[in-house]
Amino acid sequence: MKALFVAGTGTDLGKTHVACALLEAARARGMRVDAFKPVVSGFDPEAPDQSDPARLARALGRPEAWREVSPRRYRAPLAPNIAARLEGDTLKMDDLVSDCRDWLSRRDVDLALIEGAGGVMSPMTDTATNLDLMSALGLPVLLVAGSYLGTASHLLTALEVVRARNLVVAAVVVSESLDAPGLDQSMALLRAFEHRAPLLSAPRASCWTASALVDALV
Repeated sequence: MKALFVAGTGTDLGKTHVACALLEAARARGMRVDAFKPVVSGFDPEAPDQSDPARLARALGRPEAWREVSPRRYRAPLAPNIAARLEGDTLKMDDLVSDCRDWLSRRDVDLALIEGAGGVMSPMTDTATNLDLMSALGLPVLLVAGSYLGTASHLLTALEVVRARNLVVAAVVVSESLDAPGLDQSMALLRAFEHRAPLLSAPRASCWTASALVDALV
């Protein structure tokens, strides 16, 4: 089984957009896939179909499975630890790591994705970040960046801290940011600085498929 951690250089950059496209492209090749987002905030239980867990579930071909995709769901669109506290809950890194390991141990698929919340250094608990979860799991990282002005600094910083934890960056995907410099321009800039991992682009166009990403990763 190929397992990856999908991380972002920041929040709302397109991690789920990329993860869904990767799952769909892998399924189109006959691969068995699954996805897990251990905690999600900004979840509206009155409109679950609009949530990241629901999007991932649809990409799996199991739209009813969003509860399984994200077992820890909180309403407030805030950092998970704060959103959890508002509902009387306390997130602990040991629990999140245990959730992910247990989920992985029960998968019998060709490709399994675990998607983080927010950016690499976004808080997950009161004392730990996404990077701490990534480090504990030790999975290869699919790092998603935007194409906005300033993305080079954010991406290169994320690459430094991820690799400083001895994590392998399996690929970098630049997800097209709206109202930003051209995607091709951003790609050319980033290719001048990143030479170790495959660097691919993810246009927002509905016709985009992640076939090249499957080739690079699986």
